[in-house]
Amino acid sequence: MAPVTFRIATAADLPTILALLADDAIARSRTGYVAEPTPSVRAAFDEITADPNNELVVGELAGEVIATLQLTYIPGLSRGGMRRALVEAVRVRSDLRGQRIGEQLMEDAMTRARARGCGMMQLTTDKRRTDAHRFYARLGFEASHEGMKRAL
Repeated sequence: MAPVTFRIATAADLPTILALLADDAIARSRTGYVAEPTPSVRAAFDEITADPNNELVVGELAGEVIATLQLTYIPGLSRGGMRRALVEAVRVRSDLRGQRIGEQLMEDAMTRARARGCGMMQLTTDKRRTDAHRFYARLGFEASHEGMKRAL
């Protein structure tokens, strides 16, 4: 397999990113799911890319986007002012899973987070994603907290 390269997403990547996000039964079942770049999704993309504390990363294989995630860098007062990186919306194209592309994507994200002065990376994952739980545990993530959400 050719090497996977990682870079910051551009507007031209948006349809492919949405396709990667949609390639998931849990995501498709959620309220607000969209498969096409709507004005709201384009506005969110623009806001993410304009914010210096956010990065939308894509992985390319042979010039084709095959993976994505979003990183948010969070300054904080706890733990002595330690910065954290929040990783969300991690996806690898379904036909390429099991080839360590997700591991490479997460390693790239951790390298980016360290370069930004982060001392911790955190994430949430749906309780139904048992394969993802094993994947993150293999990468050294620990289920140390119970996450909670509330719709507004």
